[in-house]
Amino acid sequence: MGFGDLKTESGLKALDDYLLTRSYIEGFQPSQADVVVYKSLGHKPAAKYHNALRWYNHIDSFGAEKDSFSGQQMPVEHYGASETTASPPKLPPAENDDDEDDDDLFGSDVDEEELARAREERVAAAKAAQAAKETPVAKSSIVLDVKPWDDETDMAEVERLVRSIQADGLLWGSSRLVPLAYGIRKLQIGCVVEDDKVGTDFLEEEITKFEDHVQSVDIAAFQKI
Repeated sequence: MGFGDLKTESGLKALDDYLLTRSYIEGFQPSQADVVVYKSLGHKPAAKYHNALRWYNHIDSFGAEKDSFSGQQMPVEHYGASETTASPPKLPPAENDDDEDDDDLFGSDVDEEELARAREERVAAAKAAQAAKETPVAKSSIVLDVKPWDDETDMAEVERLVRSIQADGLLWGSSRLVPLAYGIRKLQIGCVVEDDKVGTDFLEEEITKFEDHVQSVDIAAFQKI
């Protein structure tokens, strides 16, 4: 597993491919895994590696805050796609439709019109299935800042309430408590959403319904994946 040498074209290509469907090296929020790969890269990727460039600029924007990311640093070889997940599975070859096979399947007394119609239906079904596989689902990675009213708010209960929000196309990720001031801490929680099903307005409206616990909700980070 791993990206290989990130100073080479092949290493950059592996990183770019890996980030095609991810916002971060691991999980749904920045971590020490991102810091390790960021430092190993050492410079901004070329524009043709647009996934890697997007990720690099995002991590770079944190500045010194990167040192406080969660997680434990591992050797850079630890990160990246494994051999079993690096390449998508190949599609099976299309069936060979010929008159002899159709004759064997339906019998010699079936007319040519029915055979042609059956072939057309199979071809149409195969094309529809292939199109469904090739159409990617648009998704986004979102990090929310949920702020309580005061330092006496039960933040464990706040997280429980937030995670109780369920919707098709919504997947909650990791979270952490971030100090604000005067002993108050905010809940920072990540999620991945399908863009056609869940939006930021929905998330903000649902979370602010817990008005006894939640003062406000902000979008801390938003990335297309």
